Amino acid sequence: MSRLRALWQASFNATKRALVWSADDLIPPSERYIFNFNSKDELKKWHLYSDSEYGVLLSGLSSASLEITDSVAGADTSLTGVFSGNLSSDMSEGSTWRIRRYGFCGMRSKKFNGFIDLDAYDTIAMKIKGDGRCYISTIYTENWVNSPGQQEDNSWQAFVHTPQDRWQILKIPLDHYLPTWRGNVIEAKLEMNPARIVGMSLSVNAEGGVPGAKTGTGDFRLEVDWIKALRTV
Repeated sequence: MSRLRALWQASFNATKRALVWSADDLIPPSERYIFNFNSKDELKKWHLYSDSEYGVLLSGLSSASLEITDSVAGADTSLTGVFSGNLSSDMSEGSTWRIRRYGFCGMRSKKFNGFIDLDAYDTIAMKIKGDGRCYISTIYTENWVNSPGQQEDNSWQAFVHTPQDRWQILKIPLDHYLPTWRGNVIEAKLEMNPARIVGMSLSVNAEGGVPGAKTGTGDFRLEVDWIKALRTV
């Protein structure tokens, strides 16, 4: 075979391989890890917030922590994340103001590098063990619902009711997340854009939630094994 023909054949074979594909190559996996709390490095992806951050005169006294600890029976790995703390209705000493919001804490992921695209998925799943309280799962998307001049991300929220001291895999369809603005549901028919997700959070309030859930001030504790996106249909 001449050198020219050999080069042509090699080029033809490479082109042929590039054109050979199967349907599986175009379909993403049926599940995708978003967060996996099996390493202390996971702590670098989150920051905590609470009512204590709302100014000097208006600050509350709730507190929270996030740790990676040895898991107990029921988790998928030897380490899990523990979001815990105390919900308080008290105000900082010397405050002469009455705060409007108190008794809340949360853990929010730092913004993704750009965004993550979950358009191929329809459900958020998380393996958790709680304390009987109702938590709030929030998905943050790029701002297109609010005015473009506003810098806040759009938020979409759903309740997460946790049976006490028992691991469960909770599945929340994306279309069950409601659009909210500073904790209040937006009374308009809006659709989340799952292709432009910039962050997520889990939070807890002393009041509110679903019927039958534990409420009130005091300690809280939520263990998190992992958070995934699923394609169920």
